[in-house]
Formats: sequence, structure tokens, C-alpha cells
Amino acid sequence: MPEKLPIKMLNDRLLVKATSGDGERRSTGGIVIPATAQVAKRLIWAEVVALGQNVRSAEAGDLVLFSPEDRYEVEVQGQDYIMLREREIHAVAAKRIEASTGLYL
Repeated sequence: MPEKLPIKMLNDRLLVKATSGDGERRSTGGIVIPATAQVAKRLIWAEVVALGQNVRSAEAGDLVLFSPEDRYEVEVQGQDYIMLREREIHAVAAKRIEASTGLYL
């Protein structure tokens, strides 16, 4: 069995863990939307687990919004993660960010 090795993320790469599955969802009105329903280009949220030294817009523990079409999946120590580049992120949600736009997620 191979020895577990520490991992260092490089450059503008982020390692994230999806917060919600690709399964069925529930609308705010309580309607169940099955996983097989056609949804056009729906973005998903994920939590940042690790990041490279050149990432400026996110920190570990932040939630980032990205397109599932831009992702590469990787398994690290038996856990599934998603590898992204910083430019593939559409938004960052964190308590430290001041909400100057009036939008709250």
C-alpha cells in the first residue's frame, strides 16, 4: 500500500469539495425537482479545501460558484474533490467579504 503524501497546490489552482450533490433538489415552494430534469447550465457551489500560492480571490473555507462543465475530478485519500483554476470561479461567498452590492446569498 502506498504511503500517504502531503499535497501542495500550485499556481492558480483550487481544490474544492461540492457542498450539494447532483441529485434531486427542492424548490422554495416545496416542489421536488428530480435529478433527471433538464437544467440549462446550472452553476454549483463548493467549499475551498486547498489553494495554490497565486490564488488571490478565495481562501480555504470559502464557498465558490463555478460551472460543473469546467471541472476536473480527483480522488485524494479516498475523498472525491474538484480541481479548478481561479479564472473558472464566478463568485466567492465568505463572511469576511463586505457586501457593497446589496446582494446576499
